Amino acid sequence: MTQDVKEIFAGEAPPAPAALAAKVRTLAPSMTRSMQRVAEAVAGDPAGCAALTVTGLAELTGTSEATVVRTARLLGYPGYRDLRLALAGLAAQQQSGRAPAVTADIAVDDPIADVVAKLAYDEQQTLADTAAGLDTVQLGAAVTALAAARRIDIYGVGASGLVAQDLAQKLLRIGLIAHPHSDPHLAVTNAVQLKAKDVAIAITHSGSTGDVIEPLRVAFERGATTVAITGRPNGPVTQYADHILTTSTARESELRPAAMSSRTSQLLVVDCLFVGVAQRTYETAAPALSASYEALAHRHSPRGRMR
Repeated sequence: MTQDVKEIFAGEAPPAPAALAAKVRTLAPSMTRSMQRVAEAVAGDPAGCAALTVTGLAELTGTSEATVVRTARLLGYPGYRDLRLALAGLAAQQQSGRAPAVTADIAVDDPIADVVAKLAYDEQQTLADTAAGLDTVQLGAAVTALAAARRIDIYGVGASGLVAQDLAQKLLRIGLIAHPHSDPHLAVTNAVQLKAKDVAIAITHSGSTGDVIEPLRVAFERGATTVAITGRPNGPVTQYADHILTTSTARESELRPAAMSSRTSQLLVVDCLFVGVAQRTYETAAPALSASYEALAHRHSPRGRMR
């Protein structure tokens, strides 16, 4: 297990048994193939694997005992013994006939009031974790680059594409030239045009989205200042990033691992960037915001809507 992985999981409690499958799906792309076999085995047959020793699981998956232990630690457990206990708990839960989990904390039969409370708590934790882990030196450097940029390109696909649109719209309202790109072909063809005074931002929770990494690489090679907003500070996207802004990875959803929490944490980082840039460019940003507000005011008044 590398020092980087140890640091990522230092101080974190082992994931609850119900969150194991989501943890496997989230981390599998960053695992070696042998570790993936172990992870897939424990997620697919928790009862069977819970009955196996570390040697037995290694034999079942065609790996080594060291690989089994490394996989357990990467999934958030101090050792294989702790993983076995979680597997036993998950198997017991499945055999008890309790309602299946829709997310790690929410069951199918939960009252809607409980769903609201649990999701609100999850969002709060995601924001707190992101704020605590955000490198303000890196953030300040990114703000400085954006405030002085001739042009800003923002890359994101899927849920991250929505965040890219949000950031672009915010920056446009304070007079900056910003373009969101979710089409990978257009992203690359636009990245080719970037220069030293431009900024390119890649938004990818996994840190390994090829459609986002490729245009960032092109922008990096063209001399633009590059920024990565990612939940994986050691992911492939960061090798082309001058500045790295890390989002929370601790809260995950069974419905779509990390999709909801990643968007929440990304939006917090986006808001921090926007406010920071607005502060740096206040003399031009304030009039620009006022002008955009005035231009749209009639659309929000009863008289304007009747026309």
